[in-house]
Amino acid sequence: MLRVIACFMLGMMGVMGTTSVTADEPIVIAHRGASGYLPEHTIEAYRLAIEQGADFIEPDLVMTKDGVLVSRHDIYLSSTTNVASKPEFADRQRTLGDKTDWFVMDFTLAELKTLRARQPFKGRDKSFDDQLEIATFDEIRSLVMETKASGQTVGLHIEMKRPDLFKQVVATDLAAKLSDVFAGLRRDGIPMYFQCFDGVFIREIAPLTNAPLVLLVAGKYNAANKWFDLDVDLDSYFDVVSGFGLNKALLFDASFASNGLIDRLHRAEKVVHIWTVRNDALPEGFNSPQEELKLLFDTGIDGFFTDFADTGVKFREDYR
Repeated sequence: MLRVIACFMLGMMGVMGTTSVTADEPIVIAHRGASGYLPEHTIEAYRLAIEQGADFIEPDLVMTKDGVLVSRHDIYLSSTTNVASKPEFADRQRTLGDKTDWFVMDFTLAELKTLRARQPFKGRDKSFDDQLEIATFDEIRSLVMETKASGQTVGLHIEMKRPDLFKQVVATDLAAKLSDVFAGLRRDGIPMYFQCFDGVFIREIAPLTNAPLVLLVAGKYNAANKWFDLDVDLDSYFDVVSGFGLNKALLFDASFASNGLIDRLHRAEKVVHIWTVRNDALPEGFNSPQEELKLLFDTGIDGFFTDFADTGVKFREDYR
């Protein structure tokens, strides 16, 4: 809980604040909710993650045709919903770029609510497929407020997917709309971060909000050394972000020795949240999620995204 409050206060102070970003312990961020157990980005998955003790839940946001924020990891629908089985939507399938699918911006909220979510990961429980609705952001916010009223504080680690696209086809004033959402969360006392892979959009929204901003960075795979290289000048974002959401491989070399990046970011008073820890997708050479988590904790991360929040919370208790 102290860590959650510290992160919230960091955002209130702004990116130039002097509060320590390495105190206390890493936050557990439920990646798409309890997505290891239930279809991702459903209210039921978020609720389970909260029950498992996650400090933050992560809604990935996209927009419907009528401008409503809903939670999906992708702009297409076939892999996480039953849309392909709906004859009434057969004519909505189209090609966008190199992807032929059904796209969220071609559906109204009422139409999306007729779909049901599916577990996209092989090997995970699919017994809840075709039962759970797509969640709106307002519904997620209501869940967090309901949790807060019961005496448990959980934060929102919000990601906007493809802001460049949604600005073109749905909301040209997307940055302003989101900044209003963030202001409402702050008034309600809900701890939050806003994250995005789009550095241009991070710079666009920065003057409109005092919410803590996190630039997501995947890095680039280097076939020569079979590892990931940093391909973004992180220093150039120090003036607008509170931290970085890094592909966990970027903290190490190919032998899993720390490369010093996290220490450099901490000296600049930036939080480092890494993604993604999965019980059922361990890096080569690791025998358990606990082994991986120990390496990450020893490195000094400030938070981690995981599909299995219960495992992360239990490990943190043992590490403590």
